[in-house]
Amino acid sequence: METARAKTPQQRQVVFLTILLLLGEAGTEAIRYSMQEETESGYLVANLAKDLGLKVGELATRGARIHHRGNKELLQLDAETGNLLLKEKPDREELCGVTEPCVLHFQLILKNPVQFFQTDLQLTDINDHSPEFLHREMLLKIPENVQPGSVFPLKAAQDSDIGSNAVQNYTVNPNLHFHVVIHSRADGRKYPELVLDRALDREEQPELTLTLTAVDGGSPPRSGTTTVRIEVVDINDNAPQFVQSLYEVQVPENSPLGALVVMVSARDLDAGIHGNVAYSLFQGGEVSQPFVIDAVTGEIRLSRELDFEVTNHYNIEIAATDGGGLSSKCTVAVRVLDVNDNAPELTISTLTNPIPENSPETVVAVFSVFDLDSGDNGRMVCSIQNDLPFLLKPTFENYYTLVTEGPLDRENRAEYNITITVTDMGTPRLTTQHTITVQVSDVNDNTPTFNQSSYTLFVQENNSPALHIGTIRATDSDSGSNAHITYSLLPTHDPQLPLFSLISINADNGQLFALRALDYETLQSFEFLVGAKDQGSPALSSQVVVCVHVLDINDNAPFVLYPLQNASAPCVELLPRAAEPGYLVTKVVAVDRDSGQNAWLSFQLLKATEPGLFSVWAHNGEVRTSRLLSERDAPKHRLLLLVKDNGDPPRSASVTLHVLLVDGFSQPYLPLPEVVRGPAQDNEDLLTLYLVIALASVSSLFLLSVLLFVGVRLCRRTRAASLRGCSVPEGHFSGHLVDVSGAGTLSQSYQYEVCLTGDSGTTDFNFLKPVIPSSLIPDTYMLNS
Repeated sequence: METARAKTPQQRQVVFLTILLLLGEAGTEAIRYSMQEETESGYLVANLAKDLGLKVGELATRGARIHHRGNKELLQLDAETGNLLLKEKPDREELCGVTEPCVLHFQLILKNPVQFFQTDLQLTDINDHSPEFLHREMLLKIPENVQPGSVFPLKAAQDSDIGSNAVQNYTVNPNLHFHVVIHSRADGRKYPELVLDRALDREEQPELTLTLTAVDGGSPPRSGTTTVRIEVVDINDNAPQFVQSLYEVQVPENSPLGALVVMVSARDLDAGIHGNVAYSLFQGGEVSQPFVIDAVTGEIRLSRELDFEVTNHYNIEIAATDGGGLSSKCTVAVRVLDVNDNAPELTISTLTNPIPENSPETVVAVFSVFDLDSGDNGRMVCSIQNDLPFLLKPTFENYYTLVTEGPLDRENRAEYNITITVTDMGTPRLTTQHTITVQVSDVNDNTPTFNQSSYTLFVQENNSPALHIGTIRATDSDSGSNAHITYSLLPTHDPQLPLFSLISINADNGQLFALRALDYETLQSFEFLVGAKDQGSPALSSQVVVCVHVLDINDNAPFVLYPLQNASAPCVELLPRAAEPGYLVTKVVAVDRDSGQNAWLSFQLLKATEPGLFSVWAHNGEVRTSRLLSERDAPKHRLLLLVKDNGDPPRSASVTLHVLLVDGFSQPYLPLPEVVRGPAQDNEDLLTLYLVIALASVSSLFLLSVLLFVGVRLCRRTRAASLRGCSVPEGHFSGHLVDVSGAGTLSQSYQYEVCLTGDSGTTDFNFLKPVIPSSLIPDTYMLNS
């Protein structure tokens, strides 16, 4: 076996859509191997890896494949060793017929990167067929007056072998009258003719029998025989003569059965029965021909369909024989014209599926196209749909690669149906289509997306533990595990907020739960971050702000700031007997830790020592006199007041006031009578002075405490608002005015001026909602902030 490398210039025209794109000539180096036909299967043809200069095992890693275009799968490749083996015993006559040389073309395809190598296998003929005559006996009718040297054509033997293994010689058995001469046709095939050596005499010998032997040139030679029977007839001195010795015609391959191919004509100068000419097919270049001839008219017609792709030409020998047995021959050369009767063929060699999204230019498929027709009928156009992100690229001969135009996005489109259309340039044009379904596999390139930019949740205080307060939802455009989302609470930056003891989240569905009862008076609102993370690799996540507002319920009773009810000594209010009706005795100051209408307070006088002497204003808690005092009024009075909020159900607290009537309390502000003062009167005035000083001191301390607490409370609220981002309206001071909003004894905002009344000896503080530290207030009277 010999291995030869030869560069075969090849030129291919690749036409896309309606434009013929002429590719330049490309020299491809073909690897050619030669071997005899009928070699046993398993035979080692060559080592491709060694011949291509590749490493051992590289063919396997690059997915090497042998592509057989229109041929049987004669070869198989051992990719691990690189050995090219014979898969089955080849028969040259079956594969190539009379074509010489017999060269089978194969392609070696490699991936990563894609490469093509042309491989040619030439089969050499061996002498495995003997010559065979079409008939076991040939009959010749020869007139007895034929002169020596006359030549009589004989039918040639058929041999499927070619070259020197075909028929090389003809012989006849020794005799007195004939010998054989050998001639060659234009295609190199030899045929015999019988030459008369000695005149015949019908009366002496009316019939002769000869044995014609055909011998090929093989080693050892093979032979075949037939019998030639010769009848000696009476004189017929003129043989038929054809008008033309050679007829050349062209017949389209799609001609119907019975179509007229050509009509031959021969004339015979004899008369009578010797002048009647009969036409017959003598012998052509094939064992069986798709033609019949009318023996009388000489019309040659089709008896079988023609196929340009099988045989594109025929040489027909026509014999004209007269009634006396004389004959002559002519040749009809029939050229079969190709019509576009074969649609293009498309063969997929490799296919990559699925394709990861976001990948750069990727080879999806490698395929080849082939058309059995010739000329324009065999030139092809390859195309795909214009609206797809894919390209067709010509590579090697009629091979193409289908590649992505750029990165694909699975979220935009997860599947593509690509129809490859192959159309030839014949008339009419024939088309073949092949559809490839390409799946786009998912890559984790999308972060979870919440259905809201932020979440605001509301929950009433004193809720039951494990209460479902809301659900956080996020979606992911990816698929599979890349779209599976888990939720989690993210650590807060506020060290004072015990988030993980307040809230929990279901990692699978994003449901939020309050772990314990919330207290509006302790925590009005808070915010935190919820994270959503997918299960991709690497995992992607996002986060959203959740703000929880605690809604107030009426769970706190009013708390009385003044007068203090838990003091060791009761608070006594002094009332001058000279007080006018409407005189302000004192003011009950109360707060409610709740908010809104739950903190709207109203005051009511339940019980008094003198029911008609005092009255209470319902909205501000001011206790005033209803009439002038008289000498008959008791010096000491006890008042029971009820402070009630506006909640549902309402809550209340009671206040007990002690009022002491005095005579001299208002004397610094009243005209003094001109009387002589006694020692008892001086003692009484001194006691009144002490009481005034004590009351002023207590009032001043109380006022100072209230102002300090208001300042501290404002600072805390400002700091809490900056940390949690959930603001609650706060009161502010303008000048010496105190502004209290949203809570207290009234239903709307008021401003009170801190002052001392000019007509009273007591200190009077006018404000809506004084604020004191929670440590000074019992648990049942928590301040609503």
